[in-house]
Amino acid sequence: MALLELRDVEARYGPVKALHGVSLSVDEHEIVAVLGANGAGKTTTLRAISNTVRRSGEITFAGKSLARRGPEAIARQGIAHVPEGRGTFADLTVGENLRLGAYTRRGPLKDDLDRVKTYFPWIEERTGQQAGTLSGGEQQMLALGRALMQRPRLLLLDEPSLGLAPLVVTEIFRIVGELNDREGMTVLVVEQNANVALRAAGTAYVLEAGRVTIAGPSSELRKNDSVRRSYLGY
Repeated sequence: MALLELRDVEARYGPVKALHGVSLSVDEHEIVAVLGANGAGKTTTLRAISNTVRRSGEITFAGKSLARRGPEAIARQGIAHVPEGRGTFADLTVGENLRLGAYTRRGPLKDDLDRVKTYFPWIEERTGQQAGTLSGGEQQMLALGRALMQRPRLLLLDEPSLGLAPLVVTEIFRIVGELNDREGMTVLVVEQNANVALRAAGTAYVLEAGRVTIAGPSSELRKNDSVRRSYLGY
């Protein structure tokens, strides 16, 4: 049974419909990528899962419906959402940002902080630094680290490569792959950089105008003529 499943999900912003019957599934311990151009509905798909947009259709997580649950309840279910644009609290320190990631939990956080630092060693010496003074890549890594503090079963990543240098993007996806390999972290990543997303993911979906147009193993999508021309550049 899939850890996450969307069936005929529609979503709208006021009178404007952004998703038109999106269906997809994410198996536990899998990395799944959602590809598409700007305005295709990628971000809205993640917002539908987090219940931060008006939506209909069926979304289940670990066999239970996510209907009528607010964002905090979604987090308590074990879903962490790293939004587009990183979403760090610029006026707070690195350490304060990390502790905020565990707001749905109780108990000591030392083990979780140590775990985050194994993936992002630079945090050790920057704990007291104001988050807004970090580079873009460091802020993206901090946002990912803050999500890990939640101990999620499912990690939602929205455009983690946006505005970052290629070397930084490679490092972020390396860490995502390590989380999947070492801890079995399940990841649903929305990404415009199709090359890096298809290398990281086992399964991928292509969204166009709020609809799934292509889906399958990433290795097959890399051979698809439409995907190659539109997203891979060859």
